[in-house]
Amino acid sequence: MKSEEKQQEIVDMFNTIAPTYDKANRILSMGVDISWRKKACDLAFEFYPKNPLSRIVDVACGTGDMMGFWQKQADKKGIKVKKMVGVDPSSGMLAVGKEKFPSYEFILSKATDIPLETNSADVLSISYGIRNVVEREAAFVEFARVVKPGGLVVILEFTKDDKKGPLHALKQWYLTKLLPRIGGMISKNRAAYEYLPNSIEGFLTASMMQEELKNAGFETVHCESFSMDISTLIIAKRV
Repeated sequence: MKSEEKQQEIVDMFNTIAPTYDKANRILSMGVDISWRKKACDLAFEFYPKNPLSRIVDVACGTGDMMGFWQKQADKKGIKVKKMVGVDPSSGMLAVGKEKFPSYEFILSKATDIPLETNSADVLSISYGIRNVVEREAAFVEFARVVKPGGLVVILEFTKDDKKGPLHALKQWYLTKLLPRIGGMISKNRAAYEYLPNSIEGFLTASMMQEELKNAGFETVHCESFSMDISTLIIAKRV
């Protein structure tokens, strides 16, 4: 299958699950992803202590969840964000996002071709979305174009790990057995939630992703894993 066809297939899948996406996410993560997202925002503000910020861009923004956390954590710290922009190729997801956050700007676009000016974003984030970008390395190059020198790219993702043992076995059981069943019940689309563990298994380790970011012009300033290494946070500076 050509990369364009594969990417469109993924976009179509997200269009179908858009109405139940937020509900499924909260249930499947048992709400723990909220703490991951807040920590990503707080650390980014520490590594990039500027105020005001001209623009935060959230790529693969889905229904806008991460944008909401950026705004909430910025408000807590007294940081003014002049413009919040969400970018996603799924019209279904953006329709939900626009209802939730009518004051934010949403753009229908792929991660590899973002219609924003060069060096225009202080921070660019992508949460649980880079795994779904078929031409990932091209996307990282595009992120480097959009982010200002010294600005940050903030990535939350389910990365592959090569560890063994009981905790790893428990994680695999949850991802391959329980998650597809619950996600399928909520969304009425089990195939979409079977895609998730399959996409993780075929994805990168955290160190491999950092190498790709380096090749695109970023320097990692922070990397940590959460909850039995289910989720990884990478913060990298545009050099």
